[in-house]
Amino acid sequence: MTGRQAVKAYLDLMSQPCRAVLIFLKHNKIPHTVEQIAIRKGEQKTPEFTKLNPMQKVPVLEDNGFVLTESDAILKYLATTYKVPDHWYPKLPEKRARVDEYTAWHHMNTRMHAATVFWQEVLLPLMTGQPANTAKLEKALSDLSGTLDKLENMFLKRQAFLCGDDISLADLLAICELMQPMSSGRDILKDRPKLMSWRSRVQSALSDSFDEAHTIVYRLRDKFTAKLRKITGQGVSALDLV
Repeated sequence: MTGRQAVKAYLDLMSQPCRAVLIFLKHNKIPHTVEQIAIRKGEQKTPEFTKLNPMQKVPVLEDNGFVLTESDAILKYLATTYKVPDHWYPKLPEKRARVDEYTAWHHMNTRMHAATVFWQEVLLPLMTGQPANTAKLEKALSDLSGTLDKLENMFLKRQAFLCGDDISLADLLAICELMQPMSSGRDILKDRPKLMSWRSRVQSALSDSFDEAHTIVYRLRDKFTAKLRKITGQGVSALDLV
């Protein structure tokens, strides 16, 4: 857009919503710069960042003096402000409503349950030096399974993507969450052919931007597996603990 400076995104790529924002910016060639905010170092609590977002969370978008928080709001703002294909957030009310329907459901379902698996299987073992709590991890996986059932049977019932025949913001938000458990080597979609096919379609649609954004997940997977073997003294993966 003539006369506009590049948008500035404050991101920590260990965060699923941050990866979604970065993928959207890169894939749609929206001019941008990235400032890394390392949550593990508490950089979101500095006075400078707190001034941008008093909630001390990422992602944050700064666009020519306009500051916006929350990934759902950021993605919809970018999709409506910049020249991107309509399928991301359609103008037709019925189609747009389908994307809004999913994103309203997403936070307390796909996001919450996939993040809980990640917390139980990856973060807690790395923080405590102890193997995952089997009972709590099995409960998290059971809750996630119910969400995956709904993705298959409701959102993907008769269509290629979550909200229609082409990729949308819904698919982008969902795939970044469902990749998070991969940090331990766990592929939560491996026994679900419909979701695996959907993932392949999403990855194909996003091309290189997908793997670039998920490099940190692949790196953590390797680090976690090595640390787990050291803790247990055995050549096992996280998958063998449940």
